[in-house]
Amino acid sequence: MQYISRALYRDQALTAIRDAILGGDLAPGEPIKDVELAERLGLSRTPVREALARLADEGLVESKPHSYTRVTPLRTGPVRDALAVVQAMHGLAARLAVPRMGDADLVAMRTANARFAAALDAADVPAALAADDEFHDVAVRCADNFAVAATIDRYTPLVRRLERLRFAGAPGRHSVAMHDEIVTACAEGDADLAARLVERNWATLFDLLEEN
Repeated sequence: MQYISRALYRDQALTAIRDAILGGDLAPGEPIKDVELAERLGLSRTPVREALARLADEGLVESKPHSYTRVTPLRTGPVRDALAVVQAMHGLAARLAVPRMGDADLVAMRTANARFAAALDAADVPAALAADDEFHDVAVRCADNFAVAATIDRYTPLVRRLERLRFAGAPGRHSVAMHDEIVTACAEGDADLAARLVERNWATLFDLLEEN
């Protein structure tokens, strides 16, 4: 019989709660009770509490001792800070990745963008998010820089709700053409242009942040 560690339960709780926040099932500002979450997830309170502590580190949950624990509201300042870091890291990833890219990587980017466009046409926001991640992950993988990848992983959750808002509306369609321009720059071996285009792509979320 295989031993199931407490860390595994914590990771399961972390994934489930994070997905609920990013997917909108737990809305910004909504109170969170670890007892209720534990019951819904079929887990004890300990891994749920550990997961909430991790989500607090990520900026998705906030708490005040003896008062409340809740989903962090979509505040402009912290999200803007996180977005600036994510934008810069993706730009750096593109700059590092272009000299390392091969034909298979370009095909992977084009394929991901096609799936992204199809998801937007179908108004399938989760699929659009997944395809957009797949598109940008090609450069992150090719860059082969653990610090860049770790920083992106650390701060992306804070901007995910903005991405969801963008891809749920018509402005999200503009990213399809922007992705095509990025692929062209990568194919031409122009690392500086690719980095600028990637940063421009992420910059579209700043305008959305000001509107919400």
